[in-house]
Amino acid sequence: MSAAEIQFQASSDFSRARGKAVLSRIQHFMDADRDKLLSFNDVKEILKPKNEVYRGTGTVPIKLIIGSEGRYRDFNKYFLPKAEHLRRRWERVDEAHLNYLTLPPIQLYEIGGVYFVRDGNHRVSVASAQGVEFIDAEVTSLSSEISINPSMTSADLRDALITYEKKIFYEKTNFGELTGDRDLRFTAPGSYDVIYNHILVHKYFLNQDKTEEILFSQALVSWYNNVYKPIIEIIREQWLLAHFPGRSESDLYVWIVKHWDFLKKKYGVYSLVEAALDFSKKYGQSRGRFFRFLALLADRFFCLVGKGAKKKE
Repeated sequence: MSAAEIQFQASSDFSRARGKAVLSRIQHFMDADRDKLLSFNDVKEILKPKNEVYRGTGTVPIKLIIGSEGRYRDFNKYFLPKAEHLRRRWERVDEAHLNYLTLPPIQLYEIGGVYFVRDGNHRVSVASAQGVEFIDAEVTSLSSEISINPSMTSADLRDALITYEKKIFYEKTNFGELTGDRDLRFTAPGSYDVIYNHILVHKYFLNQDKTEEILFSQALVSWYNNVYKPIIEIIREQWLLAHFPGRSESDLYVWIVKHWDFLKKKYGVYSLVEAALDFSKKYGQSRGRFFRFLALLADRFFCLVGKGAKKKE
């Protein structure tokens, strides 16, 4: 092909890729996260890898590149370009591809078995659009106990981490067998470590009047029966979970304990029930707002009915 033909082809390729990106966004409008490219920094914040190792250069499957460090807003989940301002640079990379020019390896981070672009987003996008299956890359790996499926969203990844943390906590503490409770459930990572520390603090206070140190298992059962369950009962009696849609009783336990500690430090003696109600009042969704919303809907409904009746007259 001539230079002019290659330029025309690259322009057509970009327009086709942009069209596919628009179509993908329409197809995923009910679940927009399924169309989003993952942010590497968001994934790092969720998984908190402890170390990284440079792996060198090799070939990487395009289908396993699922995110980007800095350009995750410019491309969708399939590395299709989302904006017109990407055209010129995208076309230049495509022209190199059409001229069979060898481009330098892209730079990737690997974590959980998938890859995130550090440098070379446009090259990945063009390669994906052209049906290329593998790409040369320099890879730096970050440690992770969680395996990531390429179809995962940030929410899926967060859920997978919580599930993993629950498994480790139950195995480490024998929590299910000791308490009979197999549904200690959280909606945010890191909460099982908070619970573990609560048990250790409870164990410390129990040991203060003992000549021999009690076992961790004894402290766990005591904490569950004398600290955790009473707070859960308050949450249920006061219907507090209704003020926090999408959250769990265990979430509220952690938040209420923290709020109770804050109130005691600020005001001195403060009852647990008062602390729970104060937390719900300050941070929960108000039932008053809900009922006002219903009243507004009813008012508009009767207005429409009234207008309809006047038209008939």
